[in-house]
Amino acid sequence: MMSDWVLLRGLTREARHWGAFDAALAAHGLVGAGERVVCIDLPGNGVEHSRAAPQSVITMMEFVRERCAALKVRLPCRVLAMSLGAMVATAWAERHAGEVERLVLINTSMRPFARLTERLRPAAWPMLLRIAMTWTQPERCEATILDLTCNRHDTRDADIVRWSALRRTHGASAANALRQLAAAARFRAARDAPRCPALLLSSAADRLVDPICSARIAKQWRASHKVHPWAGHDLPHDDADWTCEAIAAWLGEYERTYDIRAASA
Repeated sequence: MMSDWVLLRGLTREARHWGAFDAALAAHGLVGAGERVVCIDLPGNGVEHSRAAPQSVITMMEFVRERCAALKVRLPCRVLAMSLGAMVATAWAERHAGEVERLVLINTSMRPFARLTERLRPAAWPMLLRIAMTWTQPERCEATILDLTCNRHDTRDADIVRWSALRRTHGASAANALRQLAAAARFRAARDAPRCPALLLSSAADRLVDPICSARIAKQWRASHKVHPWAGHDLPHDDADWTCEAIAAWLGEYERTYDIRAASA
């Protein structure tokens, strides 16, 4: 059965921050003929930057569902999401189980699985303050965001130029950033796993979110979990190939298990 991919970014980030990740998915055979990769911006970000961000992950989730319907996304779809986007994806899989076929969550954190100091590591707080203080200074702000969230720096200068341009034209407002932060803080996932198969990906060297958050979710849900040894919070930026290879291996494992069970039934 053909399945579209829906990609959701995190706090204040937009579809274009994925860079060429859609091409990486295709290169690793994760996008078949007739399937699409659809990147949707959360309210307040990117093409939706003029909207007021809701202070509820559930409201964000319903917005994403509306956008999917308007874009004729084939359901059930596969959802790949980061950070705040992963909370939105989790809410979607919990409340509309028939619409999500697979769930890939990257470097996320959510109640009741993590404490505040794990969801936002204390060592990151001074950099977060610096980001807030330079919010209207694109180059300085984006340089700090990159240093906090990325451990791959060979494209650093080009990334800062590109991300600064996005901030100037479609950047989230400070008010929307605070609303999204409030929504993330309030969101509480169910302890029970979503009905669809889930994969947790985390970065051992994530300086923003403690990777223990993903480990706890995976343990509670009995879901697959793979850890990158050196990438930062923005795992798809730092190592798109590893991310796609991990997803492909997980999908292959699941399909082999399903085939074995079907054959023995």
